[in-house]
Amino acid sequence: SSQRHGYCTLGEAFNRLDFSSAILDSRRFNYVVRLLELIAKSQLTSLSGIAQKNYMNILEKVVQKVLEDQQNIRLIRELLQTLYTSLCTLVQRVGKSVLVGNINMWVHRMESILHWQQQLNNIQITRPAFKGTTLTDLPLCLQLNIMQRLSDGRDLVSLGQVAPDLQVLSEDRLLWKKLCQYHFTDRQIRKRLILSDKGQLDWKKMYFKLIRCYPRKEQYGDTLQLCRHCHILSWKGTDHPCTANNPETCSTSLSPQEFINLFRF
Repeated sequence: SSQRHGYCTLGEAFNRLDFSSAILDSRRFNYVVRLLELIAKSQLTSLSGIAQKNYMNILEKVVQKVLEDQQNIRLIRELLQTLYTSLCTLVQRVGKSVLVGNINMWVHRMESILHWQQQLNNIQITRPAFKGTTLTDLPLCLQLNIMQRLSDGRDLVSLGQVAPDLQVLSEDRLLWKKLCQYHFTDRQIRKRLILSDKGQLDWKKMYFKLIRCYPRKEQYGDTLQLCRHCHILSWKGTDHPCTANNPETCSTSLSPQEFINLFRF
């Protein structure tokens, strides 16, 4: 189902909301992955056995989608590493009693994670066979405009490694300045000023220093939302039979962290 109300636990909500279908929607994919990452960091032990199994099933579907599409590879590598690190801590340091199920089952799941990581590492990105217009064929102003739509500095760096001309554009100071201003407040930026050898602000170095100190701004094409009147969780754009006089004013978009916070008592 795409909407439910009356959840008591995070695991219950995780089981009943349709995340398996959501990962097939490009607008929702990053949202679900971020949610999986947050659960991996601190909420695994709050999930029931069924919810933990469902978590692993959804994770496997995410990995298979990335292997087929060859997109979001770094994002899923980071998710798998976060999960594996958490499981190592739970199994070795804290003790097996905090995880629901047989310890051998969790060892098998950890082996699956290592296998998925290896599969992702073995991906060879193939160049499309067609000979059409490429990014470097576009006017420089359009190339820069496209680059400005990238919200992760690491993507800019990767793009700059594709061709010498893109390398030059990826070092554009205004590009990195806008990226810093998008993710961070003026106060945060003022605390992390870095000057280049020419005496100018080095926005690229500042960006990578800032992301080590402060969380980046999160953006999603689609989010879960909570109807404050009906207490129903649903995906944005999904209608539910709200009884309020003005249903559109009752819905609040939830970030992945805010979704998890609903179940902290």
